Amino acid sequence: MSVSVNNLSKQYGKQLVVDDISFLAEKGKITGFLGPNGAGKSTTMKIATCFIPATNGTVEIEGLNVNNNPIEIKRKIGYLPEHNPLYLDMYVLESLEFTASLYGQRNNKARIASVIEQVGLGKEQGKKVGQLSKGYRQRVGLAQAIIHDPEVLILDEPLTGLDPNQIVEIRSLIKDLGKNKTVIFSTHIMQEVQYLCDKVIIINKGKIVADKSLSDLQLSDDNSKIVLVEFGKSFDSQSLNSLKGVISVITQSITHAKITYSPEHDIRPDLFNWAQQNNNAILSLRAQEESLETIFQKLTS
Repeated sequence: MSVSVNNLSKQYGKQLVVDDISFLAEKGKITGFLGPNGAGKSTTMKIATCFIPATNGTVEIEGLNVNNNPIEIKRKIGYLPEHNPLYLDMYVLESLEFTASLYGQRNNKARIASVIEQVGLGKEQGKKVGQLSKGYRQRVGLAQAIIHDPEVLILDEPLTGLDPNQIVEIRSLIKDLGKNKTVIFSTHIMQEVQYLCDKVIIINKGKIVADKSLSDLQLSDDNSKIVLVEFGKSFDSQSLNSLKGVISVITQSITHAKITYSPEHDIRPDLFNWAQQNNNAILSLRAQEESLETIFQKLTS
């Protein structure tokens, strides 16, 4: 099952919050949906989960339009919103039983027990939700999102309020869920994106500014690419600088070079030829990936 967003726009008065965006989230992959505050992430998620209507465009889940099939779509999705709404006076177990009943799973004690175990709420199930820490309330919200075993999971800041140990546990759960479901995952924690996501979509001021696999995003740059080279012996940086497409050569040691080059030219064949002609050897060659934080800042500043 996939989530297809097509030419989606949302306008409040004169303010265009989401501006004609399109993207695809596929089954078996975790799609990171990133952007600064106010970029349009949560609005897009609310439209996809049938909470608010779009101004223009469509969201389709397995070919079903959210405008025309809201009830059927809600059966297929699990949603954890950024501001997790919970009934604080309910006990944890009672809260999950109530949520399960909304999906037609009354008295499904085995499923409820399984979800409680999955999200690590076993010791807390006898407490009222209002007595829980913020991290455990997030676990309750996640449990409610997966209680009906949905085919699509939309998670808006699911790791908010979790301590480091809890983050590891919930991260592992999301990773496992992403193997067989379509997961759209929004967060400001870039390390979690790098650990969890197969694909990254970045939205800024209502527009998509990046839509790539994580590896392609980290290797891509519109202006230049960087390769780190280890030679067998010392090298002449001026000679390297004369190769076609090379922008700069930085000597990091007598045998290590950092070469910046134009993305329009594949430097590898010329580099190996240069090494052979200069009686040198290339011991290692690897592309330098930019940090996700740096890429995010470039695209959203």
